[in-house]
Amino acid sequence: MPRASKGPKGITRIDDDVKNVHGWYVRVYFNRKSQTRYFGDGPHGGKEKAFRKAVKCRDEIEKSLGKVRSDRIVVSQGARGVTGVAGVQRFVKGHRKSPDGATEPRVYYCVTWRSAANVIETKSFFVGKDGEAAAFNRAVALRKRMEKKIHGRVIQTRTPCFEEVLKRIGEQEKKKAVAPGKVRRG
Repeated sequence: MPRASKGPKGITRIDDDVKNVHGWYVRVYFNRKSQTRYFGDGPHGGKEKAFRKAVKCRDEIEKSLGKVRSDRIVVSQGARGVTGVAGVQRFVKGHRKSPDGATEPRVYYCVTWRSAANVIETKSFFVGKDGEAAAFNRAVALRKRMEKKIHGRVIQTRTPCFEEVLKRIGEQEKKKAVAPGKVRRG
């Protein structure tokens, strides 16, 4: 039966006696791109030499993709999120009364980062009198400071302008809305 055991980050040991496959498998994912390589023990002069070549290859791939060499998780592009910034999310929870007595939703931007292994930290920036753009910009600034502190540089260098974020918010709200004449079942 084939066995796979974890080596350093991005490198897996493959041992399959049935198919006579023994070597190291390198996988690097970053900015929605991935590259893989396989280093068999036989062609590369044994288990140790193949391992050293796999580590060297992993480091070269990370460098070519612009990824920081780290054994920690490095999140880059947050295209799935409405903000377009990794580690910065927009939330709408509950309601509050405005000064004129009207009820309005509580909107805030939450920043997350990993300060250490298995430690996730967060900070929230509520939309207040300064407006939503200011809350978003403060959240992005904190995320960039944390990336620089943890990785030595900012990982995601492109930040969408707030108009792009507003467009994404509008698209997300359209998807959530029920089309007229249709009944939501559930």
